[in-house]
This record gives sequence, structure tokens and C-alpha cells, in this order.
Amino acid sequence: MAFERRLKKRGWEPTIVAFPGYGLAGKDGPGWVRVLGRVLLARPGKGKPRKRAKKIRGWRSFATLSVMDAPVVVEVNGVRHEATADRGGFIDMTCPSDLPAGLCSVRIGVEGAEPVEAPVHIVDPAVTFGILSDIDDTVMVTSLPRPLRAGWNTFMLDEFARASVPGMSVLYERLTNAHPGAPVIYLSTGSWNVAPTLTRFMSRHLYPAGPMLLTDWGPTKDSWFRSGRAHKRATLNRLAEEFPNVKWLLIGDDGQHDPAIYAEFATSHPANVAAIAIRRLSPTQSVLAGALPSLSELPQASGPADRRLLSAPDGAGLAGLMREAGLL
Repeated sequence: MAFERRLKKRGWEPTIVAFPGYGLAGKDGPGWVRVLGRVLLARPGKGKPRKRAKKIRGWRSFATLSVMDAPVVVEVNGVRHEATADRGGFIDMTCPSDLPAGLCSVRIGVEGAEPVEAPVHIVDPAVTFGILSDIDDTVMVTSLPRPLRAGWNTFMLDEFARASVPGMSVLYERLTNAHPGAPVIYLSTGSWNVAPTLTRFMSRHLYPAGPMLLTDWGPTKDSWFRSGRAHKRATLNRLAEEFPNVKWLLIGDDGQHDPAIYAEFATSHPANVAAIAIRRLSPTQSVLAGALPSLSELPQASGPADRRLLSAPDGAGLAGLMREAGLL
């Protein structure tokens, strides 16, 4: 706190980074909304929008100063709610809402900074289909199975050097057109620090906008590294509780742990899974990831097997399988 006070005396100011959130419209009563953001310290002018796009190296996303325990005010349709940022400066709160279904916004404010608008997707209670997607090597080629290249891609390359997985953005657009109002949520073990970079990447490659549920970069109280598997499991279970009537199309890749995590969720929450779509990496990538893909671990539905497990190397292949399964 003393360090933060010294920076403020030197002209640094608090600023808010708003992340997209989501919620559920009320049916017989008030609904709710989950608000996500972060409070940082920045030099004056650094938080202002740039006149033109500028390449930003990945490491700059991690060179940030968070404001811990900052009192925050979240305004939802004119109603104020108070919260406190955690030790990493993050805001993650759920509060009552009377916002209508569709794309809306809430306001996040902190003392000494201009309030910002945070976009939120409020889901209609009648919606029964949702899309949950991994990011790394599912929509964006990050080469995570190659440890050295993964570090280079994360810390050195700018977002303009990243490539989109072929056919995936077209697939997602077709899915959202086929299921109007369906929520699109991106779940990744990546750090919140790279959320702005990922948002720009998704927009440039025409992926549908949606909340990104990432992790806090750095050690925890119990270990030096956070568990990506635990993060994904906890998020899936939370979504099942928040949207009990929604069947999720779970999209991932076989380069890490998506098949096993999705299989576990499908076993424990069969009523919340419409299908599991796995993008197959090349044999070389799979071996470098630590093991060959084990798609056989995925449970089969009581109906046709292709309604539960779909696997192809790109978006075009997955689209064909989804069309046969009645998802498109």
C-alpha cells in the first residue's frame, strides 16, 4: 500500500479494466449479473484509447501494477452495489439485476478514476443451448504443446502475429446464427493479464464476442503455480449451477486436458451437455504435449454416439459433424 501511495504521488492514477460479463434475466423475479474487471495503476494518458492500432509485445500485458483491496462501486441499471477488489486488483461479483435479455452494460467505478462501462450478455431464461470454448489451440494457434514456442508466443509476439485455427470463426458464427441468444463463453487457463489482447484478437478474426473466464497469474497460498484443470472444473460446475436449463456445446482440443475434463463434466452433469467437440492436433503436437490423445475416455450418450463426441482437425470438419448431429 505504501508503494502504491508513492506511485500516486508521482502522478500515477488508478484505472479500471472492464472484462465482459454475463447474467440471467429474471423470469418470475429479479435476475442476476456477474461483473468482472480489474483495478490497475497507470501513468496519465496510458488508459486512453489509441488513435490507431499499435503492436504490443506479449510481455507488456504482464507489466502491470494492480491495486489491492480497492473499494469499487458497480452500478447495474441505476442501482449501486459495493465491492472490494482482491489482492490482485480483480473484481468478480454477482449481484441482482433487472437488465433485459441481450447485450447490456454495467458501470464500474473506483475513487480517483473515471467510471467505465463493462459489457454483459444477459441470457434469456428460455435459452437452452450455450457454447463454451477453450482458446489456446482451439480458436487461436498458440503451440502450447511446444513449451519453448509457447513462451515465445506468450511473452514476445504481438497479437498481429497470432494465427486463427482454420475454419473456427466461421463455425462459431454459424452456431450463433443457428441458436439465437445462445451465450458464448471462452474458458482458458490463460492469465487475466492477456484478456485485452485476446479480445482484440477475437474481434479481428470475427469470433463472436463473449465473456472470457481466465485465471489470476502468479502463485497461490498453497503452491507456486495455479491449477488449470481445477480452474476449468470449477468453472464448468459453476455454469451448470448458474444455467441449469442450458445444454453446453463444449469445444476444445486434444493437446492438453480438455477431453478428460469435458468427459468428467459430461458424466457428472449429463443434462447440461449437448455435445463435446474436440479439435485434433497433429500426432507430433500430441506427443510433445505429453501423451497421445485419449478420446476414448469420453463417455457415450444413450443416443447416437456422434451426438456426444465430435472430433476433427479444423472448423470445417467439426461443422460437418455438427450438421450431421443436428447442431447446425
